[in-house]
Amino acid sequence: MSLNHREIDRILDELDLAGAWLQRILQPSYDSLVLGFYKSGKETELLISIAQGACRIHTLSARPPKPARPLRFQECLKARLKGARLESIRQIDDERVLRLDFTVARAPEHAADELVYKPIGEFARAVAHGAAHGAAHGAAEADPQSLEHYRLYARLWSGAGNVILVDADSVIVDALARRPKRGEVSGAPCKLESDLSAARAARPPSPDAERHFEPRDFPPAPRAADGGSYNERVEAFYAARGGELSRERLIEAARERYARRERALGARIAELTSRAAEYREAPRLKELGDIIMANQHRAPQGRFLVCEDFYRGGEISIAVDPAKSAVENAKAYYERFKKANSGLSEVEAELREAKAALEAARDELVHLESIEEPLLIARALEKGGTARKIREKRYPGLSLDRDGWTILIGRSAKENDELLRRHVRGQDLWLHARDYAGAYVFVKARAGKSFPLDLMLDAGNLAIYYSKGRQNGGGELYYTQVKYLRRAKDGPKGLVIPTQERNLSIKLDEARLKALRSLMTSEGET
Repeated sequence: MSLNHREIDRILDELDLAGAWLQRILQPSYDSLVLGFYKSGKETELLISIAQGACRIHTLSARPPKPARPLRFQECLKARLKGARLESIRQIDDERVLRLDFTVARAPEHAADELVYKPIGEFARAVAHGAAHGAAHGAAEADPQSLEHYRLYARLWSGAGNVILVDADSVIVDALARRPKRGEVSGAPCKLESDLSAARAARPPSPDAERHFEPRDFPPAPRAADGGSYNERVEAFYAARGGELSRERLIEAARERYARRERALGARIAELTSRAAEYREAPRLKELGDIIMANQHRAPQGRFLVCEDFYRGGEISIAVDPAKSAVENAKAYYERFKKANSGLSEVEAELREAKAALEAARDELVHLESIEEPLLIARALEKGGTARKIREKRYPGLSLDRDGWTILIGRSAKENDELLRRHVRGQDLWLHARDYAGAYVFVKARAGKSFPLDLMLDAGNLAIYYSKGRQNGGGELYYTQVKYLRRAKDGPKGLVIPTQERNLSIKLDEARLKALRSLMTSEGET
């Protein structure tokens, strides 16, 4: 429930802000605004919220977090009101509409042939107090035209709340919520006070109205020994249930973020666990290849070769491709053995990282749930980012963005063919290990930019890493632009023949590869 006009009056009675200087302007969420005032050595953070069912104004016990990016209305107020003097703050009759009057002093400066006014600090205070600070601050007496006047209206009506900045001519500069149907948009005349007067005049008298709007006796503030001021009690009450900055909504956002993270990491952990289990059986793959080679004289029974297992005893059925020879089937098992043998340590390292990330996410959620102060929860969420969404897969295979460049990695003939057909263009760069089978790596070109050396080293490391040359710790590769590739006639899918290629020698850099892997995305990953 929003504050009624009696409660707003009690809030304002406790404030001593007339003559205060507006030092900070923050918009923590789309339905709230925080004004930081300074007066007589005391700082006051004043919250104005138009949240549905929780429209209110009161002081804050802690400074709110800055948004991830500055919001529109915050920047508008900063440009016009930062450093201004608050002349008065009052409620218009009993309408739950606040009016804050500001005076901004701007120091004259001559720029070229025109006179420019810029807001200043101490000079503005001198003007507001009628004192001449010329000698002390190096400024002349204020030009009367350098004083600007603004009004800030805060309509605390649930479902129709708004905060509106108005200039001295009653023209709307901007509004927290732009409402064209009400005429609350930039450049429109502000009719708020006249509309209130007309509505009040047309309203029939109600002798029981005052009785229905007694101020509530809010529960004591938990951190105040004496129960706290009315402002503190109102803050504590709405902190748990009021708008985007309520504890309830913030904890819900934290849990949603954790659930997304858990789903993504859980799927990744399951995939890596399965792959690690397969890789741990690498010696068995070599044994199966040996058994096939020793039984070349036997014909497979359908898709299986049934023969004696001279490694572990008994009879064994080995899956084979009946269209291939025994040597080709054995070679396939040897290739799988090499891949598993070299990839186990990497998969286990990735698995440890994924499990540690999931545990860290759990610890973070437990920590956030233990915090009672909503503003501290909001600040923690801002530092950690908003709930992460699973990124849509833009390209086949792996991809990453680094310093404005996009790198694509095709790990199979199918992915390579798809990238070549639909996702790369003539000016893009192609890299491939020279003496080993491996991935195609592409770097998307940027208009007017040449490929920097550091980017070439990134792409080269990836090309060697995703090739058979990884075991050697480096190797030679060649690169050229996509327009100099031609498909091999009657060749397998994705096979190309490069022309005008150049050589690059790469030594694998583990630190570089780790940084690149952290930026990668493939389907199902974040």
